[in-house]
Amino acid sequence: MTDTYVLVHGAWHTGHELEAVAKHIRDAGHHVHCPTLAGNHKNDSRAKTGLDDAIASLAHYLETHDLKEVRLVGHSYGGMVISGVAARLASRLKRLVYVNAFVPHDGDSLNDLVPPIYTGMFDAIAGANDGAVTLPFEIWREAFINDADIALATSAYGVLNPHPYKTFTDKIKLSQPLAAMPIGKSYVNCQQDIALPHSYPWHPRLSERLGLFRLIECPGSHETWFTNPPRLAQAIIEAGRD
Repeated sequence: MTDTYVLVHGAWHTGHELEAVAKHIRDAGHHVHCPTLAGNHKNDSRAKTGLDDAIASLAHYLETHDLKEVRLVGHSYGGMVISGVAARLASRLKRLVYVNAFVPHDGDSLNDLVPPIYTGMFDAIAGANDGAVTLPFEIWREAFINDADIALATSAYGVLNPHPYKTFTDKIKLSQPLAAMPIGKSYVNCQQDIALPHSYPWHPRLSERLGLFRLIECPGSHETWFTNPPRLAQAIIEAGRD
């Protein structure tokens, strides 16, 4: 059976960085789209682009391509975006799949869901860079892509782009809790992901906000998109299938 997947990137990424995983999902017989959200195109304003702009850009993509029965997959920050789209376009969606992703309640910002050490660091970086936030290499290497060798960690870091900090500080508007939405939900937990510390975990702290959901776990860091695309593709298919 052929399903439709839309893979939604996290902060500092574009859709291009998800293509290695997308290839393996396509090889399994499915249709896959990897859009880039507003705020992460080369010439987008990092100072002015907010969370609602990113959500609207993804909604526009689904509508423009007339996509239906979509398995909408969000990674990290992408969880905020797919949650906002679910509140607007539920009729186009078959299932929400969160891959070590943020699961907000109404009125949450991404910054509300991370340890204070991150928000303090990002406040300072964005304040010095006209609203654009970047990830220091040391944090990327040790906490985000800890299962890579130094060559892959360095090359992957080189393709990241400055991210609009307003998307982290804006509060999301949801008409009902995600747990109440009549859409299938799954959570993929990469078990060596320490982008959020294990004392402040992705799962079950955030995943349980989905209410009834399917849990799929696999080995890997926050950036298994780079380090093991075939394994992550398998996990996403297991999360998305009927």
